[in-house]
Amino acid sequence: MINEHTNLDDALREAEDKVYRQKILDNKSVRVSILNTLRENLEEKNLETQEHTKRVAKYSVKVGKALGLNYEILEKLALVGELHDIGKIGIPEHILLKPEKLTNDEYEIMKTHAEKGYRLALLLPELSYIARDILTHHERWDGRRYPLGLKGEEIPLVARIVSVIDSFDAMTNDRIHEIRISKYKAIKEIKACSGKQFDPKIVEVFSNIIENEL
Repeated sequence: MINEHTNLDDALREAEDKVYRQKILDNKSVRVSILNTLRENLEEKNLETQEHTKRVAKYSVKVGKALGLNYEILEKLALVGELHDIGKIGIPEHILLKPEKLTNDEYEIMKTHAEKGYRLALLLPELSYIARDILTHHERWDGRRYPLGLKGEEIPLVARIVSVIDSFDAMTNDRIHEIRISKYKAIKEIKACSGKQFDPKIVEVFSNIIENEL
């Protein structure tokens, strides 16, 4: 059986080694180096495309601006948008890349990526402040999802925003376990989940942004 810590440990070690090799001194450069290494790990395993993470980050910030959030939170939105699924580095590839529907056991393993991402972020000082947002980006507004079963505003605002946009992007672009649909149909589906899966206010704001682009 694959040790669930192996891939996470390798990714962390690679990121840290890169930082030390380059003798990076300032916090901004440390963050850039770590982020680049983690992004490379995701892309090498064909888990998340650079285009997907950029779209999630871009629209998360747009929603944040529409909500009047401050610069610090907008920065978190951009970072969580890019790294929300970083824990997938610790999921076996035969599950991540399986084209067929996952079995119940495989799905339970897949669900652990939020906790793996949380642990990985906590181990990296430059990312620790977004760890809880990574952990909770799959929670539902009605409290019926994983990993903590949080409900409503118990879920961090950044995670609530990223959740809506990540789901929309998954529906409107080709991914392993998703069939692409139109943006119009995707927004309709997002609205149908308002107050159940998603924060109603965020759905309203994001829907307005997308509908103005159609």
